[in-house]
Amino acid sequence: MTYAEPTTSTSARWRRGRRTLVAVAVALAAIALVVDPIARDTLSWGRTVDLGLLQLRLTYNTGVAFSLGDQLPTAVVLAATAAITATISVFAWRTAPDSHPIQTVGLAAIVAGAAANVIDRLLDGKVTDYFHTGWFATFNIADTYITCGVVLVIGALLLESNEDHSP
Repeated sequence: MTYAEPTTSTSARWRRGRRTLVAVAVALAAIALVVDPIARDTLSWGRTVDLGLLQLRLTYNTGVAFSLGDQLPTAVVLAATAAITATISVFAWRTAPDSHPIQTVGLAAIVAGAAANVIDRLLDGKVTDYFHTGWFATFNIADTYITCGVVLVIGALLLESNEDHSP
């Protein structure tokens, strides 16, 4: 069963769901694309900022998640990540009108994170990473969007599943 408010027309849901998707995705991607150059400037020359459990430390990723594929040509990695981002974006666009609002926001976060990383890679052939834990791969704000987006989508699907099985 898909999410729908009983008193809301299909066209209103269509507009609201897609408007939410686009607004959240654009806002989050813009934030990520503003933060990346600030991180590059602030953390250049090996400078780190210790925040306790987290350090700000500049690294670059020429591959995809966890540097997988870092030996591949930049054009191949860029084409693959752009294609995946486009596919997820189309899925999000098509499902937004009938999705639970939490799922729409989650998909917007995934699209924003993926798009910001693609744009970052397009500009200089690599993704700027700066959150360093010491026990996990170094990542950036766009990566946190993707992770949080996945959690929101899964949560929305579980919520919807529970609503479908309620008496």
